[in-house]
Amino acid sequence: MPQIFAANTRIGVQSMAEKITLTIKKQKSIALIAHDGMKADLIQWCKDNIETLKKHSLCGTGTTARMITDATDLPVRGYNSGPLGGDQQIGAKIVEGKIDFVIFFSDPLTAAPHDPDVKALMRIAQVYDIPFANNKATADFLIHSTLMDEEYDHDVINFKENIARRAETLK
Repeated sequence: MPQIFAANTRIGVQSMAEKITLTIKKQKSIALIAHDGMKADLIQWCKDNIETLKKHSLCGTGTTARMITDATDLPVRGYNSGPLGGDQQIGAKIVEGKIDFVIFFSDPLTAAPHDPDVKALMRIAQVYDIPFANNKATADFLIHSTLMDEEYDHDVINFKENIARRAETLK
């Protein structure tokens, strides 16, 4: 019974929250991430989509970013390796509005020691309405979308307003 109440509470808070419109620019900021067993697949995907990726700003977790740059000559800004906080750094950039979508080739058959970090990254992408591809098929659909060459407006919760309102109710 407590779980049902908690779920209903979250829905209620979300539906009452004010929203603001953010614009994803024509030139996207794309995060590229892959688990160890999927790095070769992501590199091949980058090679297959190099002409599109050249038009955008790229970043990624440490090893993945370096390997993509070495294999493709695409400039990919590297953050820390995933297990050393790289996923969290990318999540922080999403919160700051500096990453527009995430391509994350995850390995569903291998346990990752930093799985909670990955789940946190997925959650923050969802909270901020950021497209998140966790496999090649989804990445293909994203990269070949007509929206890749356009600006895109999306609504997200106005967290400053929501926090102010909640603070008032706690007084």
